[in-house]
Amino acid sequence: MYAPSLRTNIALMKRRKALKWTLIGVGSGVGALALGSAGAIGYFWTTSKLDTAGKVDFTNPLAVPPLAESTQDPSGARRFDLEIQSGAVAFKDGRETETWGVNGAFLGPTLRAKRGEEVAFAVRNSLDEGTSIHWHGMHLPAVMDGGPHQEVAPGGDWAPQWMINQPAATLWYHPHPHGRTGNHVYRGLAGMFIVDDDESDGLNLPKTYGVDDVPMIVQDRKLDGDNQFDDNGSFMSMQGLLGDQVFVNGTLGPYLDVSTRLVRLRLLNGSVSRLYNFGFDDDRPFSLIATDGGLLPSASETDRLQLSPGERAEIVVGFEPGETAVLRSYPADEGYSGPLGRVNGADDTLDICEFRAAESLTDTTAIPETMGAAPDLADTEPAEERSFSLSGFNQINGESMDLQRIDFGVREGSVEVWEVANADGFLHNFHVHDVQFQVLDVDGEEPPARLRGWKDTVQLVPQRKYRLAMRFTDYTDPNLPYMYHCHILAHEDAGMMGQFVVLGEGESIGQVPAVDSAHSHG
Repeated sequence: MYAPSLRTNIALMKRRKALKWTLIGVGSGVGALALGSAGAIGYFWTTSKLDTAGKVDFTNPLAVPPLAESTQDPSGARRFDLEIQSGAVAFKDGRETETWGVNGAFLGPTLRAKRGEEVAFAVRNSLDEGTSIHWHGMHLPAVMDGGPHQEVAPGGDWAPQWMINQPAATLWYHPHPHGRTGNHVYRGLAGMFIVDDDESDGLNLPKTYGVDDVPMIVQDRKLDGDNQFDDNGSFMSMQGLLGDQVFVNGTLGPYLDVSTRLVRLRLLNGSVSRLYNFGFDDDRPFSLIATDGGLLPSASETDRLQLSPGERAEIVVGFEPGETAVLRSYPADEGYSGPLGRVNGADDTLDICEFRAAESLTDTTAIPETMGAAPDLADTEPAEERSFSLSGFNQINGESMDLQRIDFGVREGSVEVWEVANADGFLHNFHVHDVQFQVLDVDGEEPPARLRGWKDTVQLVPQRKYRLAMRFTDYTDPNLPYMYHCHILAHEDAGMMGQFVVLGEGESIGQVPAVDSAHSHG
């Protein structure tokens, strides 16, 4: 089996954490780490930076995930049939890569539903080990969430059903088995879930799926000499795995033929560890129109957009007839301190996808002056304020995840403010299930434009404090918890996760049902 065990990954990360980081020769800003002989250190420091700018052959048409088919079940719900399965894909010449996928060999179809629709899923696990499907960013009952308490056994079935009740947004789905999420995502289990609503349908934004409204699931991978996924953690990286090749929708070296002047890109950082700082090779500006939870009140123009694992954003970029442009990931603008950035990918430059504009482009869409609703929790008196400190690779507030421990309960209908901080010098982020939150401030200052919309995942810059306001509505369950965790999946799998329940009037925290250890691998 190509994947190292969780125990192996944790042991490696412990050894890396134990190393004493000392920067020498910092006068030029290009230091070395005192970990051995000067020659070996210098070689490692030089080769730990990855730069593929101008080196990628964009020879493969960008795959656009198909829209999942659906039927109406007897209850009137819109039903999707999803099979989690193994497969093989010829990503490169040579042996096919062994993969996992949903309704196919790799990744899954795009799910699409509208606010107010009842959706139902018939999920079948055809793998030889347990897994789950978590609906990342979705507001839904805890029993439907697809977290570690809803693992589907090998050969088993799961039938979640709920009503879509949130604004139009770009969400996604991926596994969430306890201790194995990173491995399952890396093998290929992921897909987009697009929510529509009447308000967004009425806007003149680009909206023809796969033409001027394009999903882009961006993920890095390593392939060994036999074209198989290699998920050994990067040497000395405290983030875990950093791949040296970038796939978009499962395509290596992708290009997209552009036929319209404006193109909407639904960007998803679907990587298990890597941070991306998106921009174009010619530094052209683009418009940020949406974040995790949906459309912004108005567009924000920029030429860089940094997304940590799990985050999504929608951008609109303009093209001229006959031109070519490359979407690229630039070195990180923020997120690391000291020498740790270099070995965690902060200095990397990666070409992502080439866009080839036709000689004649249609021009019928526009970016409206007003779009979505602004977050509105800043002036609400919180019922509770909580603090969370993420440290090492497996702890929040000094504790690691315990499937049988509910960390706290929140009251349905209440607003809480959570202050979250990264106590380390390397990358963490923070994801909360069920809710979209408002970033009130970062170290007391107004958050940057990319954090001013509704969010469910936020990058945590080291030593800064992020105040997040969130409202808990509709669904209560004293026994079945939602998760909050770092979405660096090596950290989540090692234990950087906690659990909370939403309580109705008069309810108190209950008892988490036992999880089948034969399937949980916890």
